[in-house]
Amino acid sequence: MNVVLVDDHALVRAGIRTLIDQIADFVVVGEASDVVDAMELVRQVRPHIVVTDIGLGEENGLELVPRIRAESPRSRVVILSMHASEELVAEALRLGASAYLLKESAPNELEIAMRAVARDENYLSPSVSKKMIDRFVRPAAVADKQLDILTPRQQQILALFASRKSTKEIAYELDLSEKTIAAHRAQIMERTGVRDLVGLVLWAMKHGLVKPAD
Repeated sequence: MNVVLVDDHALVRAGIRTLIDQIADFVVVGEASDVVDAMELVRQVRPHIVVTDIGLGEENGLELVPRIRAESPRSRVVILSMHASEELVAEALRLGASAYLLKESAPNELEIAMRAVARDENYLSPSVSKKMIDRFVRPAAVADKQLDILTPRQQQILALFASRKSTKEIAYELDLSEKTIAAHRAQIMERTGVRDLVGLVLWAMKHGLVKPAD
């Protein structure tokens, strides 16, 4: 089974590659650190499995999932992430990911997930699986008052970021400069206590500003 690794940290890729190299019948045939390089590899290799992080610097690794599925329908995507939010897991699955594995998982869990995906099955880390069960047995979360810490404009910009739009796209849509959008993002991060783009998406989902993609 040919595997492509996508992570913006070389040391992390090296560690994951070492683990996969120890699994019989699986071989890493390429590595990428961003969305562009990852898609180029997918086009060239048509891998059986793509293992990708969600946080790829300024890029959202979830954007890769539908693009990979469209470019190479037989390729399966394994999300490897530090985030255990049920909203994020639900979005990953809806976009077409086959597995969601937490980085805190035991090393042997990677093999379990890879073999499940190779059988065209889905796999969730046990703690994530419990969260997903809880998600469907409790009432849907509603917007809460924590949104009041953001101005209406900041809420609008955060919703656009959570919809996977870039700073340039948001600036064009709102007829503002990219510097202004960047300043708003910095203020949003300061007010919410969130330090990365993936975290902002999670925060927006958690507080009802946006919903996971259908």
